[in-house]
Amino acid sequence: MWALLKHQVFGRLFAAQVVALLGTGLLTVALGLLAFDLAGATAGAVLGIAYTIKMVAYVGLSPVAVALVANLPRRPILITADLARATVALSLPFITEVWQVYVAIFLLQAASATFTPTFQATIPDVLPDEDDYSRALSLSRLAYDIENLISPAFAGVLLLIINYHWLFGGTVIGFLFSALLILGTALPVRKPSKELPFRSRLTRGIRIYLATPRLRGLLALTLTGAAASAFVIVNTVVVVRSGFSGTDRDVACTGLFWCRLHARGTRPARPAQTAQRQAGNAVWCITTDRADARTGVPYAKLAYLSDTLGVDRHRLLNHLDTAGSPVAQVCAC
Repeated sequence: MWALLKHQVFGRLFAAQVVALLGTGLLTVALGLLAFDLAGATAGAVLGIAYTIKMVAYVGLSPVAVALVANLPRRPILITADLARATVALSLPFITEVWQVYVAIFLLQAASATFTPTFQATIPDVLPDEDDYSRALSLSRLAYDIENLISPAFAGVLLLIINYHWLFGGTVIGFLFSALLILGTALPVRKPSKELPFRSRLTRGIRIYLATPRLRGLLALTLTGAAASAFVIVNTVVVVRSGFSGTDRDVACTGLFWCRLHARGTRPARPAQTAQRQAGNAVWCITTDRADARTGVPYAKLAYLSDTLGVDRHRLLNHLDTAGSPVAQVCAC
């Protein structure tokens, strides 16, 4: 599978996808902090509406975009979409009203709804062999999964040294670099195909998707996972900034902890130890008016971090002795 990266055209397209995804991940973190600055404790509602607009715009506009650009050269379309996304991202640090966030997210997703389907439709022309095409799709899916892990960690490290507004600059750089990679890539000429009516092109993708039982099952699984992760994406900033009276630096540490949690998901589970830890944490959460005598950290906060990280609370206390450690920074908020 990795040998495909040596393919001159696909390798550059894959690199363009990765840097664009990394920029999008930085934007997700920065958007949460921007929403808190604009709306305070109600930032969760703002983010919920913003991400609803994001998904509705993407799902609703993608079929329209595919139908409209079906017979147009792909490289100019991809570059234009990247430049449009970079322009919208550049405007985000200057937003002062909540409604402007909604408009910006809609415009950003309108460009993404054009870029992503066009990008995916280019791959079979670049890799006509069916096995290579299947491996390329696996690599593309892997890029999305790794981005979910790396972007919060990268954003967390950056937030330790810079203001969150600069994360939008990282997003702009990602989109511009993606456009430059595509500009320097000679894409194959689109293969001629039978011209279908606009209405057929508009609904063809969703009809094929819903007619495939395995894809319907995949859709249900994806929705289930999204329902769980949505709470984390929407409410992390509110919990840290409002619930714990934390700072952007504390949000950064939480992002690093979240990546640690994802990494732990690949390890074998130990049900007995997990149950014992959670039972002890439940007792600590009840004693909300008590704190550790040595460190002064409330038991409830230690219990929250213990469940989040999957680490024994006593080990967390040991980390507090390390000055400047992420655990010490979060517990000090």
